[in-house]
Amino acid sequence: MTTLETISRIRNIGIVAHIDAGKTTTTERILYYTGKAYKMGEVHEGTAVMDWMVQEQERGITITSAATKCHWRDCDINIIDTPGHVDFTAEVERSLRVLDGAVVVFCAVAGVQPQSETVWRQANRYKVPRVAFVNKMDRTGASFDRVVQQIADRLGSKPLPIVLPVGAEDSFVGHIDLLTMQEHVWDEESQKKLGAEFKTVDVPVEYLEKAKAARDAMIEMLSAYNDEILELYLEEKEISLELLQKTLRQATIDNKVVPVLCGSSLRNKGVQDLLDAVTWYLPSPLDIPPTMAYKPETHEEVAIKADPAGEFAALVFKIATDSHVGKLAYLRIYSGSIESGKVVYNMTREGRKERIGRLLQMHANQRQDIPVAAAGDIVAAVGLKNIGTGDTLTSVTGQPTLEKITFPETVISVAIEPKTQGDLAKLTEVLDALMNEDPTFKAKIDSETGETLISGMGELHLEVIVDRIIREFNVKASVGKPQVAYKEGITAAGRGESTYEKQIGGKNQFAQVSLTVESLERGQGFKFVNKLPEGSLPKPFLAAIEKGCQDSMNDGILAGFPVVDVLVRLDGATFREGESNDIAFKIATYEAMKAAMRNARPVLLEPFMKVEIETPESYVGDIIGNMNSRRGKVINMEMREDVRVIDCHAPLSDMFGYSTQLRSLSQGRATFTMELLHYDEVPKSVTERILGVSGYSQAPQQMIAGDN
Repeated sequence: MTTLETISRIRNIGIVAHIDAGKTTTTERILYYTGKAYKMGEVHEGTAVMDWMVQEQERGITITSAATKCHWRDCDINIIDTPGHVDFTAEVERSLRVLDGAVVVFCAVAGVQPQSETVWRQANRYKVPRVAFVNKMDRTGASFDRVVQQIADRLGSKPLPIVLPVGAEDSFVGHIDLLTMQEHVWDEESQKKLGAEFKTVDVPVEYLEKAKAARDAMIEMLSAYNDEILELYLEEKEISLELLQKTLRQATIDNKVVPVLCGSSLRNKGVQDLLDAVTWYLPSPLDIPPTMAYKPETHEEVAIKADPAGEFAALVFKIATDSHVGKLAYLRIYSGSIESGKVVYNMTREGRKERIGRLLQMHANQRQDIPVAAAGDIVAAVGLKNIGTGDTLTSVTGQPTLEKITFPETVISVAIEPKTQGDLAKLTEVLDALMNEDPTFKAKIDSETGETLISGMGELHLEVIVDRIIREFNVKASVGKPQVAYKEGITAAGRGESTYEKQIGGKNQFAQVSLTVESLERGQGFKFVNKLPEGSLPKPFLAAIEKGCQDSMNDGILAGFPVVDVLVRLDGATFREGESNDIAFKIATYEAMKAAMRNARPVLLEPFMKVEIETPESYVGDIIGNMNSRRGKVINMEMREDVRVIDCHAPLSDMFGYSTQLRSLSQGRATFTMELLHYDEVPKSVTERILGVSGYSQAPQQMIAGDN
């Protein structure tokens, strides 16, 4: 039976990092040392337990988040291993939404990299406490101090080293625990046992002064969060290990500090101390603030506490398709408990009734049936049919809805065409299943060409999707060249009005709408402001107008691309008793919006990418010249050891095939990463080319912002 004491021993954590920082290797060691795996899987050999997909094993990267459960000391640790490549950042997003803590892995050579910043921002958004692990201390150019400084400077956090590395590069043997002032050594004898055992010895004389200084710095930082430590420190009295750990734990949970450890996962050094830090310093479900939910009718906030005796409430954070059991719904249970075979209600889908067939404890792609799950648990459920990512499940209808997960927009598309009529039906079914699995994957039929377009977060994302369609689902299909997912925006205010009056089936239908659109800052999305006197328009009609505004933004007036970052101000609306209805108002609103956007100087928007290139100095000139030819702009350059790091901003449309060209320019020695930065206006000459017209000019401005 699950009790509050049981929940206090749960740790729900994610392992997150930039690609190639050693995240999955670290996870594999955790599974080995906790006894969850009897042998170590290796990413470079394609044997990592958590990278179970064929595509992951072939590419040596994590593509989908994988869940497992292990035990260390007196704690049950639910682990989600997340992808490091930016194309799969949605997997990180939905994982951090349901986790209580995170281990952020940094490469001791490369330090804080672009995706490190992305996952850090995601963790900030969900207020997830973190522990940092500086990996690859055995590599040439490794620097623990440099990475700690970068965490402070680039991520705006307070890193708190709780270890001091002993040795560096090929002489790295372990570290000094600054809380106990003992050295942990993984020597040759330890390596014979794959690092499962290590020696605990006194601090070497040559490190004693440095270790004392590092410990003083640690205590000084902790004294800011505990007056007792401050008093003892000023009086130069002994501070107990218990007091230090208690204070460090609370400061970590409160996101005041980030404990920093180090090691070399590949060389089996430092992972046990990382596990200790997870159990000692990261929170249980009881240590974090209650999760907020919202009443469906009033939108009133309700706090959901981690209470196994409360009403059942769970969030679906991931959908996966399993060839043996069908659709898997991954759940984070926030309150109450649930048994296999029980009925639940999907509050996100109007309280639809569903039955949980089976509950499973997942270990990557392996499954274990469990009879019951309770608050704090992360499990998978089989048997739920009408379910999607972000849905709230409850045991009683009418319960509050948990906050949904938001995902970034797609930036790239390709056309996909089935080779036979039989493949057409299969492709439609597969695309629906994949969209259900991956909220950042979209598929639609182009209304003009009749082509099926699939969209995703990048070339690699779509490459993996296409590979799964062809190999995993056995659909024969041809794929076109990648296309940029353009959007449309407005640059001025514009007014539009429309009157819909029509007789249908002998009944008059009437609605009149007048509104103004204004541009918002990039990334602001859609905002609706009602300027009508309160009570002058029935609420269902008002809701229909707002929905009509959103529907009209799905296809812009320039080329049918979605319209973004628009504020709509409802200036006027007229209805007639017995003649007006929701549909009439939606139609009138749609036409009024089109008129308003034509008057608001519409522009085409394209995705701009943040590009980070690492290259030997001798190739810098050629690389910058090539970037300039791609409409790219160099933002910053710095030296990182013996490598030049170039930060650029470039339009996605000009970055296709860049990996091949970069290899050619640098004789295969340069690497790059790329992620979405923002959408920006397309130059006039490029707009003309995209729209297939010459002499393109924006629609004239009909009114200025602020006019009534």
